[in-house]
Amino acid sequence: MPSVRDTYRFDDLTWPEVNEAVAMGKIPILPTGAVEQHGHHLPLKVDHLCATAVANEAARLCPEYSLVLPPVSFGYVHHVMDFPGSLNIHFEHFIQYVLDILKSLAYHGFKKMIVVNGHGSNGPLVELASRRLIVETDASCTFCSWWQLLQVDPDFKDKWRESVFPGGCSHAGELETSMLLYLDPDSVRKDNIKSEIAKTNKYGSKYVWGDLFGKGPMGLVEWTSQYSDSGVMGEAEKATAEKGKLVFEEASRNLAEFVAEYYERKIEKRTRHQAEEPTIPLSFPTD
Repeated sequence: MPSVRDTYRFDDLTWPEVNEAVAMGKIPILPTGAVEQHGHHLPLKVDHLCATAVANEAARLCPEYSLVLPPVSFGYVHHVMDFPGSLNIHFEHFIQYVLDILKSLAYHGFKKMIVVNGHGSNGPLVELASRRLIVETDASCTFCSWWQLLQVDPDFKDKWRESVFPGGCSHAGELETSMLLYLDPDSVRKDNIKSEIAKTNKYGSKYVWGDLFGKGPMGLVEWTSQYSDSGVMGEAEKATAEKGKLVFEEASRNLAEFVAEYYERKIEKRTRHQAEEPTIPLSFPTD
């Protein structure tokens, strides 16, 4: 068996080895995703597959700093339930479930952790769980959706993106299809790949539009069946395995670089500024 230093999968450890990992300051990484429709050409597993693959590769690149947990594979997909196969977790249940995992890690002594998300509608929920961990424990938690790691270098998009902006990379479009063509090509129904731009973008509004890499100033999240007939939102036909390899390696490399940076980052002490000690507790538990 590899040493604790070289082990990067959390559940490969024994409990005494977890104590060693805590002493080393290793950073647990929790992938989150969903089981939901991705059009006629992609399987239901896209979101948790991509998040987990990026997290695993990043941890493999820097095992001395990181440990990847088994993914939270189900997510908040209520608005997608018109499409068979989508499995919804109530948003409050999702937040509490993720928070329970993070708090368990904090209880065992881990002081820094990362959530890597793979499903758009989990984004605000992951943020809330991460923020709650910080205010309810003495641990720190950072979070992202994996595709945000492609924006570290603003010029990187020019190396792979050919689809229209906005809308070419929203859901089961150029980016996710490329990732699956690289990570799991046998799961892609290549004869069924077909592009569809969401009606939200076709209206041409300056205020309501969307893409994985940007959105308009006004938010509008309708039922998926209101703005897509196939479940696709993007130019899937512009996807290639070569693009998938490129974006997978970029996201994983950037996450690994951040893990090393976060490992060295000092967690500043909290400072109360009331003139007198508060006489009532805050409105949520802290243990």
